[in-house]
Amino acid sequence: MKVGTDGVLLGAWCRLDPRRDKAILDIGTGTGLVALQLAQRTESFDLKAGLGSESVIEAVEIDPVACEAARRNFEASEWAEKLVMHPPMTVQEFARLIQKKFDHIVSNPPYFVDSLASPDVLRNTARHTGSLSYDDLMKCCFRLLKPDGRISLIVPAGHSTRVMIAEAVSAGFLPSRLTEVHSTPKSGPKRTLIEFLHTAAAADSPVPPAESTTLIIGGDNPGAFSEEYRALTRDFYLYF
Repeated sequence: MKVGTDGVLLGAWCRLDPRRDKAILDIGTGTGLVALQLAQRTESFDLKAGLGSESVIEAVEIDPVACEAARRNFEASEWAEKLVMHPPMTVQEFARLIQKKFDHIVSNPPYFVDSLASPDVLRNTARHTGSLSYDDLMKCCFRLLKPDGRISLIVPAGHSTRVMIAEAVSAGFLPSRLTEVHSTPKSGPKRTLIEFLHTAAAADSPVPPAESTTLIIGGDNPGAFSEEYRALTRDFYLYF
């Protein structure tokens, strides 16, 4: 469970506000991919504004092996001062222990709900919702997010998207932005990128209907990438 398209998409797609997103949390960071992308992006914002490295990205991960890999990746990166890797623990434990609130929470959560589990225990933990249900995730986010903060997630399209939105609304959030991700121009949606806002934000200024867009990753030819995918992710690939 190293570098994958889902993580790259989330880290590139999530909307960052350099003036407000000073405390960011990556839930289920794995080996740290999304957190590293956010460190790169916020560093770019800070440099353009003539500021120091003001944003801090904290990460939590249940698997000790992945947690150690993420810690090493953070320390080896040029943004080490912006990154904090917590000891391995569940998100539920983290939400109980941590008193602070975050401006932005990102997560590429486990997504297989009813599928056949793999014999690989660590792979099951990373991919199946038995360790972190959508309901638990959103309840933890509600405890950890500031009232004016936002959540950015990526989940499978279709049923999983509908379940995630339902659980988020039940926990106290509203969808504000959705992007359906297609592998090719002719394929159906495979993933949905979703941004949620705290319902507390809607009390002062009503949240408009969710912005809905489509992103196509591949071109018509095998191995080709669309220009929109290149534009979104080229800062994180060496050959784009």
